[in-house]
Amino acid sequence: MNVSPAVWLITIAVTIAFFVYEFFVHVRKPHEPTIGESARWSVFYISLALLFGVGIGVTNGWVFGGEYFAGYLTEKALSIDNLFVFLIIMSGFAVPKAYQQKVLMIGIIIALVLRGIFIAVGATLIENFSWIFYIFGALLLVLAWRQAFGSHESDPANGKLVRLARRVLPITDDYHRDRITVKIDGKRFFTPMLLTIVAIGVVDLVFAVDSIPAIYGLTEEAYIVFTANAFALMGLRQLFFLIGGLLERLVYLAQGLAVILGFIGVKLVFHALHVNELPFINGGEHVEWVPEIPIWFSLLFIAATVAVATVASLLKTRGRELEPVGAGRSLDE
Repeated sequence: MNVSPAVWLITIAVTIAFFVYEFFVHVRKPHEPTIGESARWSVFYISLALLFGVGIGVTNGWVFGGEYFAGYLTEKALSIDNLFVFLIIMSGFAVPKAYQQKVLMIGIIIALVLRGIFIAVGATLIENFSWIFYIFGALLLVLAWRQAFGSHESDPANGKLVRLARRVLPITDDYHRDRITVKIDGKRFFTPMLLTIVAIGVVDLVFAVDSIPAIYGLTEEAYIVFTANAFALMGLRQLFFLIGGLLERLVYLAQGLAVILGFIGVKLVFHALHVNELPFINGGEHVEWVPEIPIWFSLLFIAATVAVATVASLLKTRGRELEPVGAGRSLDE
C-alpha cells in the first residue's frame, strides 16, 4: 500500500480539523449532551469510519480493506474499555456532568497524540527489526492474561502521579467551572480538573501500550494503523454519553478483549516465526510450516468475540438498573 506524503498530510490535517471543530462547537461551552445529540454524532462518526474502510478496499484492494476493518473494530473495542476507566476517573474526582465533555476531549486528544508517537516508533521498529514481532506477540499475551485475570479494582484517582501532584501543587477542594487554574486571594491554585487530566493521561499511556502492538498484529501498514486509531477515537466523547450506564453492564468486555489480545498475540508469534531471522530459532531460517492467519479470519474472529461478549454481558445484567455516568458536585464560581 503506497501512501504519498501528500495523502499523509491531508489525513492528519483533516483529523486535526475534526477535533478542533469538536472542541470549539461542542466542548467549549460546558453542557451535558442530550441523547439525541450524542446519537446523531455517534452514527455520523461510525458511518464515516465505515465509508473510509470501503474507500480503502475499493482503491487499494480488500486485503487492506479487511485489515482496516479488523483494526478499527479492535481499536473501538479497546477504546470502549478506555471509556470505562474514564468513567471511574471522573466518578473518583466527582467531575460535574457539564464539564465531563472537556475532560473526555482532552483525554481523547492525549490518546491520539500518544498513539501517533507509538505508531511512528512501531513502524520504524518493524521496518528494521523483524524480531520485534516476537516482543509484540509476547507483550499481547501478557496483556491478555492481565486483562482476563488481573485486578480491575484499582482507583486511578489515587495513582502515584496523582498523589504526587496533590503533595507538591496547591490544589483547591472544589471545581471552579471548567478551569484548570484559579486565583484566590491573589494566589494561583490548581483545581481538581488538573488531577483528572493527569490521571487520564496516565491511563492513555497504558492503553497506547495495549492498542498499538494489537493493531500491528493485524496490519503492518502505518497508514491503516493511524486511520483506524483516529476513527476509533472520533465520536468516543459522544459514545460515552450515549451508552451511559451501559458501560457498567458490559461485565464481560474485559474477557472479550483478553480473547482478542490473546488471538492477536498468537497471530504475531506465528508471523514472527514465519519471517524469523534469529539465529537461535530454526538456525535463523524462516519457519515455513507455521500458518499465516488470513485477515478475513481475523476480522470474523474479532467481530464474533465482540458480539458474544456484548450479548453475554447484556443477558447477564438484564434487569439491572442503569447508574448515571459520573457523580456530580455543586458548581462553584
